[in-house]
Amino acid sequence: MLGFGAYLLWGFLPLYFLLLTPATPTEIIAHRVVWSLVLCVAVLALTRSLGTLRTVLRSRRTLVTLSGAGVLLTTNWLVYVHAVLSGHTVDAALGYYINPLVTVVIAVVLLGERLRRAQWVALSLGAAAVLVISLGAGGLPWIALVLAATFGTYGLLKNRTGRTVGALTGLTVETAAVAPLAVGYLGWLAAQGR
Repeated sequence: MLGFGAYLLWGFLPLYFLLLTPATPTEIIAHRVVWSLVLCVAVLALTRSLGTLRTVLRSRRTLVTLSGAGVLLTTNWLVYVHAVLSGHTVDAALGYYINPLVTVVIAVVLLGERLRRAQWVALSLGAAAVLVISLGAGGLPWIALVLAATFGTYGLLKNRTGRTVGALTGLTVETAAVAPLAVGYLGWLAAQGR
């Protein structure tokens, strides 16, 4: 039920973004970053879990990995919102359709996982479907490819920290890594009177 609810909300998100015009995708994502960070820190404080942040901050490798994940996730969000607001929602949907294919390729190539014959057939059918849809669209679906690549790579980085860092703590660090840029951009908008 939680998964269904999440996907249902995700499906309605493009309608919400359209209501935010004339805000640009960059402004929307800057607000998302800032308010996500506020919410994450508040929940960590309410659940008395702020100590988990100290553990992450002590490990330079984990901090760098999660910061990279934050940049990838923010890029993914930005491209997604840009796609929706510029009338390329179908391209965005294609990106999330391609994402599992990218994840499997990453798992096979970088993590050494092995696929059974039926899995190779399924992967080939999915790739063929992407090719047919891309040809039907009449060009290279750069939005879809960027979304799939950023989210697939994000998943790889999260795989590297997921065993030691909880989801909320990870999201807090990821968001904190890009928050200075978001706050700076929103401050610049405010100074311009926009």
